[in-house]
Amino acid sequence: MSAPSPTAGADAPAPKRALSLGVIFLTLLIDLIGFSIIFPLGPDLVAYYLKIDGHSGVLGWLLSESESVARALGQSHAFADVLFGGLLTSFYAILQFVFSPFWGALSDKRGRRGVLRMTVAGTALGYLLWIVSGSFWMFILSRIVSGAFSGNLSVATAAVADVTTRQERSRAMGIVGAAFGLGLVTGPVVGAACAQLNLLSSHPDLARYGINPFSVPALVSFGFCLLNLVWVNRSFKETLPESARAGKPEMRLRNPIKAIFALSNPDVRRANIVAFVYSVAFVAMEASVTFLAAQRFHYSAGQNGMMLGFLGLCSIITQGVIVRMILKRASEIPVLWGGLVSTGVGLLALGLSSAPWMLYVGLAFVATGSGLVNPSTTGLISLYSTQDEQGKVLGIFRSLGSLARAFTPMLAGAVFFVSGSTSVFVWAAVLTVLALALSTRLTKPVR
Repeated sequence: MSAPSPTAGADAPAPKRALSLGVIFLTLLIDLIGFSIIFPLGPDLVAYYLKIDGHSGVLGWLLSESESVARALGQSHAFADVLFGGLLTSFYAILQFVFSPFWGALSDKRGRRGVLRMTVAGTALGYLLWIVSGSFWMFILSRIVSGAFSGNLSVATAAVADVTTRQERSRAMGIVGAAFGLGLVTGPVVGAACAQLNLLSSHPDLARYGINPFSVPALVSFGFCLLNLVWVNRSFKETLPESARAGKPEMRLRNPIKAIFALSNPDVRRANIVAFVYSVAFVAMEASVTFLAAQRFHYSAGQNGMMLGFLGLCSIITQGVIVRMILKRASEIPVLWGGLVSTGVGLLALGLSSAPWMLYVGLAFVATGSGLVNPSTTGLISLYSTQDEQGKVLGIFRSLGSLARAFTPMLAGAVFFVSGSTSVFVWAAVLTVLALALSTRLTKPVR
């Protein structure tokens, strides 16, 4: 093992806990439920907007180009819709990639609470626009606003770093992962239920105001955002002292890739690269596993929902309970290695599965691996960094995750449909091996 990193080892005394982790957990949970309500609506959203706006103009041109790519890959018209839906997802993720470091760094300058209120309010505006998105372009505007204000996760994660000691930092990051898992399991269920309610069925005249078949899910997302805004105003106390903000320059948008290589600490750069490579592997699995289950085992939408629920439940248990226990006795780097190995085994099991039970075994290994990798990498990045740059470095970390989500689903989909399902999961396993090799150069942080 290499010598401990000399960087931010003892940059500040143990912080006084001004805010409970439970408050941060609930802030993240409410935000993620509202954020993920849209997840199960993707295919129906694409079909609806293509039907009303997809025959002319820029949207018609985009659809035509998607169909050309589909034909070049030897696929059907339906695959063009999949590609088009992937473009919408990528568009939102790219906005997160650009803006997450900005909001994180701004919170280093002005404090967490004020910036969090700003991003939650901006996200609420995006959902409000979605409620009245009777046209595709209004829907795009709503996604632009929501994506541009998507700094909640990086700011709240920085608050976790503010209120925890170095010894408990990585264990506390498991709280972030547990909120992630629980929110991303609950939100899609709420979204699927809300999608059954179409205001236009009983009040067709509301269409003149932009009300659309998805206005109820949008309204519920908006409601969760308002609830979060009230909760932050009432319960989220400032976690970053004035002394930690002194002398910080005014924030402006920067190229996130350049920001990574501008980081002075090589361990922070390496940990971010490990996390990015791992994210590409995980997102490839996430984007492909339902297609694999449908193709090999003829799973219905309901069975795929149960499968993803199992994945989320395993992740919640690992990040909320198991990883917190392990990190009491082991340091972050061995836990990271264990998570990468577990994920690689799970990906191979998924790719080679010949029966549904193998599918679930593979998912259990992947979820366990993810539950070990995510708190470890987040904790390492936080521990390698000084107190006054937590928002910036964690914003870059979240930004890279968004970059992975911007291009991986379409790339994985193309590999799946052209080379077969096994190829996607084998290549994802290879990426975890690459991440493991890169992680061996990380130095042990000073707690």
